[in-house]
Amino acid sequence: MSVVIVLEGAGPDRFTVAVPPLAELAASLHVLTEYTHHAEHADWAEQTTVAAPPAFRAGLRRFAPLWKALRWRGFYPGLDAPLAVLPPDRFAEFTAYTCASGYRYRGFDFDRVLHDPAQARMLRQAASALPEPHSALAEDLLHDSEALRADILGFLDLCRRVYFGELWAETEPALSGAAHLMRQRLADEGPTAALLSLSPSSVRLDNPARVVLDKVHHVVINPARTPLLLIPTRYGAPHLLVKDEPGLPPVVHFPVDAPKIGVTLARSRMLALTDPRRVRLCRLIARQAMTTADLADRLSMTRPQVSRHLRALRDLGLVRVERNGRYVHYGLDLAAVERIGRDVATALQY
Repeated sequence: MSVVIVLEGAGPDRFTVAVPPLAELAASLHVLTEYTHHAEHADWAEQTTVAAPPAFRAGLRRFAPLWKALRWRGFYPGLDAPLAVLPPDRFAEFTAYTCASGYRYRGFDFDRVLHDPAQARMLRQAASALPEPHSALAEDLLHDSEALRADILGFLDLCRRVYFGELWAETEPALSGAAHLMRQRLADEGPTAALLSLSPSSVRLDNPARVVLDKVHHVVINPARTPLLLIPTRYGAPHLLVKDEPGLPPVVHFPVDAPKIGVTLARSRMLALTDPRRVRLCRLIARQAMTTADLADRLSMTRPQVSRHLRALRDLGLVRVERNGRYVHYGLDLAAVERIGRDVATALQY
């Protein structure tokens, strides 16, 4: 599956780059809840949670569906009005969509979930198939949506006082810098280059011109019809998040530093090391760099056979080449091998 961004007729003016604090708040809350996904922030997450008051920890558990698998639309620009005064049915609609983890129930209408028993029944069914507290949050919404709205707004205010005010002061300059670079790239290189820079797994296709992002859900976005909002994140890495709820402007929430390894390359590196002959070759050149002739002799293989294996490993970035006079030595790039596990984990989350 994939996210397809159609670029035909979409100039740089159809893309807006913004740095909204609520979007980074959502990203940081995700880290606090799922810190095992974010090794670089794990110590910060543990320290912040332990030091926080009980009310904050309780809110972190109760409202977790708003920032776990499917990010709540209330964290992003483009709503009809501020959260506090958003029409009740509109607030209920996008909150229900999040409670149902909308990827699975994409296309179902929650626009009258507070009034239509069939929509309420579908929300309960969808939420019950997901881990808690999805069902509890859905019941809170159906029971008293305005009380839930007040509780959410109160928790967001508590976040600012507990940790986010300080975090935002530290993070905002880096995000503003990333936003400036993205605006420059859009203006100087065009939307295609700008979007391709967001992910190592992105692909450009023609007829019509489009960029395809490798994701676990499918959606087609056409910025020529609806402008696309690009938002950089620091705490959201390694996730690249694409939001496209009906009736709202699409959003791409992208890490400031895109990973260098995509899921295809990470998978290819793992597969390259499943061949027993290639594993024996790697074991030899992990100890010291060797020539093709030496390897052929040690492995009882022909030089062309060794050369094919070395070429495959070199193309995947796992082998380094050292030229010494008229000899060419091949060594295993141990740093690249050590990164395989981390690269796979990052690519699977991106």
